[in-house]
Amino acid sequence: NSFSNVILLTLYITVCFQAFLELGTEEAAITMVNYYTAVTPQVRNTPVFIQYSNHKELKTDSALNQRAQAVLQAVSAVQDGSSPSSDPGVLDLAPPPSPVLRIIIDNMFYPVTLDVLQQIFSKFGTVMKIITFTKNNQFQALLQFSDPVNAQQAKLSLDGQNIYNSCCTLRIDFSKLVNLNVKYNNDKSRDYTRPDLPTGDGESASKDHSLLGKYTSVCIHLHLIHSYLRLDIHNILGVYGDVQRVKILYNKKDSALIQLSDGNQAQLAMSHLNGQKVFGKVMRVTLSKHQTVALPREGLDDQLLTKDFSGSPLHRFKKPGSKNFQNIFPPSATLHLSNIRDGVGEDDLRLLFSNSGGTVKAFKFFQDRKMSLIQMSSVEEAIQALMDLHNYDMGGNHHLKVSFSKSTI
Repeated sequence: NSFSNVILLTLYITVCFQAFLELGTEEAAITMVNYYTAVTPQVRNTPVFIQYSNHKELKTDSALNQRAQAVLQAVSAVQDGSSPSSDPGVLDLAPPPSPVLRIIIDNMFYPVTLDVLQQIFSKFGTVMKIITFTKNNQFQALLQFSDPVNAQQAKLSLDGQNIYNSCCTLRIDFSKLVNLNVKYNNDKSRDYTRPDLPTGDGESASKDHSLLGKYTSVCIHLHLIHSYLRLDIHNILGVYGDVQRVKILYNKKDSALIQLSDGNQAQLAMSHLNGQKVFGKVMRVTLSKHQTVALPREGLDDQLLTKDFSGSPLHRFKKPGSKNFQNIFPPSATLHLSNIRDGVGEDDLRLLFSNSGGTVKAFKFFQDRKMSLIQMSSVEEAIQALMDLHNYDMGGNHHLKVSFSKSTI
């Protein structure tokens, strides 16, 4: 979907109030949404949620103006403690009907687990219970918040969004249920207020029940010099998951085992990176039979071949509900740069990326000049640049953030 310079603002004041805001340029709209995705703004201690609109521009005919005035009148009445006008032109802003959402996943190319849903929806409030099931050959879920307003916020923000790039589309509506009855804590259902519930199969409730739980590591085959392979692997795999450990095989130093945080991340890494070329060689990525990467004992020959990244500050997905979950894209020739230091110009960045061994074809700053797009001559060159320059120290406590972009210049 192309960006729009029209922003949909949603303001919650006991009832739901929405507004459209048209900015001067598309870049300004992108900058605004990106900034306020991480930092929720507030108006009079009330959160404002911002997302792109389907409208490319706003038209102010008399009917729309009357509708806008009706909304303002209704909100003003609520704020003043009085009753909204009984005029039929004033909107009936009913409160959210239920704290329970019904979620349908369309175009489910990758597995979506109960834990993935909890991680996404917990951004909007406390998730109490989740039940997943299949109906009409579609994966569906019922998810209960502690407060109906949180359910309303999640519905307005996430309905129609993709969990992963171009797939796993969320279709969200309110359920007629107001409370979920969860009997078991397993891979199908979970009551987060009752961790003592049985699994229903005689197993411990604390066991990992993620759909791909046993595949938390992937095996990568590369023909590279192993002295710098570990950090490069961390950077490229880190686009799709949080790398915990990397182990270069002692007797096969063109191969490595990489442990990620969970099975979904391992699946994403394999799906997007298998078959890509790096430094002229084809990268082969497969799920490993090993569930974890063991750290070697001190004094062993392979001690220098294994590194623990579990405490790395470079992890993109450690924060639940992070906007990084919505910006997972396959490798592309265009890279998205962020956290650019003040005073760094286009020529500086072009030179930096040219020195990584590639050719810069195009460049574009966003309006705030803290982010930009840079297009390399090939996907392979972009992968190499990301491996070399993600977290590059630009001075002044600014480390460059590099990721793949779905946009072109």
